[in-house]
Parts: sequence; structure tokens; C-alpha cells
Amino acid sequence: FVNGKVCKDPKLAQANDFFFAGLDKPGNTANALGSRVTQVNVAQIAGLNTLGISMVRIDYAPGGQNPPHTHPRATEILTVLEGSLYVGFVTSNPDNRLITKTLQKGDVFVFPEGLIHFQQNVGYNNAVAIAALSSQNPG
Repeated sequence: FVNGKVCKDPKLAQANDFFFAGLDKPGNTANALGSRVTQVNVAQIAGLNTLGISMVRIDYAPGGQNPPHTHPRATEILTVLEGSLYVGFVTSNPDNRLITKTLQKGDVFVFPEGLIHFQQNVGYNNAVAIAALSSQNPG
């Protein structure tokens, strides 16, 4: 039992303990935020336990947003696959500065661990991003 998850006997490990299908499928953005986050963390792939990594796919409708939030246990690195995103984070005390950038397809941006951050689709079409996180359970 590590990190709140039961560890499987390594002799019983199978390929499905390290597998997730469906990240190629768009998330349903027909909601108040106009976005959908598809998580791939230790809850979806048991084999991630103790490995210190996870990822997400984020789909955005035009104007959709992933509202301000934090990951108390992970730094996030986000790559835009389609569309145009306005992204940013707020630095910690004492300055509390807002750092922002508009990203295009292929651009990468980092959100430091524990800082409030957000993304918003500023394009006229759907946008898609993939993010990697430095924890199997980023929070």
C-alpha cells in the first residue's frame, strides 16, 4: 500500500496495468466551461503508482476554458495540439504576478507546482492540448 494505492505483486503485473485507451477521442465540451479534461493518472493506470508521472488531454470549445486551479503535487507542461490558447499562472507571494502567453499549435508552456493556473481557447475553432504532470496523482 503506497501513496494510498495497493501495490500489485510484480509477478502478477500484466500489460493492462500499464495501459489506457481512448486519449485520441475528443472530450464532450458541451458544458458551462466549454472544456473537458480527460485524466490519465494512477486512477486510470494502476502501474503509474510510485512512478511520479501522469497526463491529461484537454478539449476546448471556442471560448472554452480550463478555469483557475492548482496541482498541489505536480508541475505541468502543456503542449497545444490544435487551436490557440491564452494561458497563465499567478506567482506566489509576495509578488503575486500574473504571467500569461497566447499559445499556438506546437507551443509548450510550463505551470510550476502548486501555482494557480488556467487556459482559455481564444480561437474560433475547437482546441486540444496534452499536458504531462510530475506526479501520478497531481491533485
